[in-house]
Amino acid sequence: MTVLAADWATISSLATGAGTLVLAIATFAAVRSSNRAARIAEAALQEQRRPVLAQSRLEDPKQKIMFLEGHWVSAEGGRAAVEHHDGTVYLAISLRNVGTGIAVCQGWTVRAGLGTSRDFPTHAPLDEYRLQIRDLYIPAGDIGMWQGALRNPDDPMSAAAAAAIDARQPLTVELLYTDQIGGQRTISRFGLIPTNDMWLASLTRHWYLDWDGPRPEGPSMAAAEALMRDHDAAQHRRALRNPEDPLHDDHDGTAGPPAGSSGAD
Repeated sequence: MTVLAADWATISSLATGAGTLVLAIATFAAVRSSNRAARIAEAALQEQRRPVLAQSRLEDPKQKIMFLEGHWVSAEGGRAAVEHHDGTVYLAISLRNVGTGIAVCQGWTVRAGLGTSRDFPTHAPLDEYRLQIRDLYIPAGDIGMWQGALRNPDDPMSAAAAAAIDARQPLTVELLYTDQIGGQRTISRFGLIPTNDMWLASLTRHWYLDWDGPRPEGPSMAAAEALMRDHDAAQHRRALRNPEDPLHDDHDGTAGPPAGSSGAD
């Protein structure tokens, strides 16, 4: 009888242990599933309020914008206002929010020239961005505007921008903005290109600062490098067909770089 009692105690302990193990596995699976569901719900909520800025459409109405001094500029759809007046640089872009949340402009920076992926593979350092003094909100699915001014002629950024404007050279503007509660920090890069008597605005890149996206940096850089290799190879072929064309010659009179070379400036 004693042996049978010991066996039943062992069996009971094993059954209790097995039940506890099954309960622990079920609890772990339930917690993991609930965490995954919570992450999906959070991502869906963020997508519902994510702003994404682009240039407005060419048919969008003209916007009139006033600066601190009472100086007025106007920006038609798909265009920018770019002026150098009495030592002050005035910049404005007609924007459209193609995202689903309100965009709140936080800061900006500008540099002379077009910000190509080869010359400027990533956005400017955050400490170079000028904070917005005026609250600029662009509603979801609607148009709005951005404005910024450089009033100190001794500021290197102001001097470079003024020189580019006077010479009718392109500018690159990067805008830092968030959703309406200050999250989902995003940087969008715009090229401002002079053409005839206007400046066209053209979106080139987006960066999400709080996580990778919308495109990982590695594949984006690989695509840019492949594009530049093809560009350099095509330029070299044109130089071989037209050796007297000064556009495709180096300074010593020789042809351009061979196919596949970097051709970096």
